[in-house]
Amino acid sequence: MMERKPPIVTGQCAEVLSLIRQHQPILSFVLTAEHAIPEAAARVHNLRAKGYNIVTTIHQTVVFRGVERHNVASYSLDTPAWPRPGFFESDREDANG
Repeated sequence: MMERKPPIVTGQCAEVLSLIRQHQPILSFVLTAEHAIPEAAARVHNLRAKGYNIVTTIHQTVVFRGVERHNVASYSLDTPAWPRPGFFESDREDANG
């Protein structure tokens, strides 16, 4: 079996991945307001497409900068961080034709 390594990520995806690792769970508002990542959910989607095992939790109510917010996402890495379970399933299906 070939050894698999996590893909290299760059730009905002790399920044989001690093911030999730450092601060998990991290609120979407923190990524947007404090780290200038306007499309945080899109970057998380990109990372998931590369096989990262990122979990989204929706919080009913969060107070952020003194304002109560509703249905706020936070992100964290599950175990294993990469590859997420089932990520390589399509490889096996393709090989079996």
